[in-house]
Amino acid sequence: MIKWLLVAFLIGAALLLWRSTAFANSNLPRAGAPAPGFSLPDQNGRLRTNAEFRGKWLVLYFYPKDDTPGCTEQACAFRDDLHRLTALGAEIVGVSVDDTLSHQAFASKYSLPFPLLADAKGELARRYGSLRDFGLIRFARRNTFLIDPQGRVAKVYLSANTSRNSQEVIDDLKMLTAK
Repeated sequence: MIKWLLVAFLIGAALLLWRSTAFANSNLPRAGAPAPGFSLPDQNGRLRTNAEFRGKWLVLYFYPKDDTPGCTEQACAFRDDLHRLTALGAEIVGVSVDDTLSHQAFASKYSLPFPLLADAKGELARRYGSLRDFGLIRFARRNTFLIDPQGRVAKVYLSANTSRNSQEVIDDLKMLTAK
C-alpha cells in the first residue's frame, strides 16, 4: 500500500513539474517581441509601471525568493554594478512573488537602490514565462530580460547565473548601444 502511495506521489510531482515547465516556456517573450507591461508595487509600496522606463534600457530580472543565497548574490551584483549599468542608460528592476514587506526587508538589509516589484499573484512572472507554479508553492524562475528603450525585448537570459548575470547584461548593453 505504501509503495503505491509513493508511486502516485512521484507521478503527481512529475506532472506538476511538467505542467510548470510546459506552460512557462509557452509564455516566454522572445527577442524582438514587445515586452509585457506591468503595474506592481515596489518595496516601498509605490506603484511602478513599465511606462516610466520608456526611453531607457530596462533590466527586468526575476528571482525566486528574497534573502536566499543565490538571490542575494544576484541582487548585490546588480547593486555593485549599478553605476556601470546606468552609465549605459539602463535601469534595474527585480521581481519575485514575495510581498512588499519581504522586499522592503531584503532591500534594506543589502542596501539595494533599485525597485523590487511584489508580484504576489505571479501574474507578471507568468506573462514572462518565468513562473514555477506547483499549486501550493509558487516562485519565479531566475530569468532576466533586457528591454530596449522602445519597450521591446532585446535579450533573454534563461536560468541566469547569479554571479555572472550582471556582467553579461553589461557586455550585451555595450554591444547594443555601440550600434
